[in-house]
Amino acid sequence: MDTKLTLSLNKAVIEKAKKYVSAHNTSLSRMVECYLAAVIESDEKNLNITPLVESLSGVINVDADFDYKKEYGEYLTHKYK
Repeated sequence: MDTKLTLSLNKAVIEKAKKYVSAHNTSLSRMVECYLAAVIESDEKNLNITPLVESLSGVINVDADFDYKKEYGEYLTHKYK
């Protein structure tokens, strides 16, 4: 169910947004709705770190220039050679 919402925004922003939505065949309401949904979804994806994982954090010290991708690639190459 759609509900009306009144927003106060900078006039220049509104004009640019109107041009944008016109060029993309959508509405300003839909653009704001999609933006808010994306922000909420992104926030909900932030998983809480469990106490166990938090206790393990910092157990291994690794050099700042350690290249995880390179090392893992070399490990896989050696493993399946």
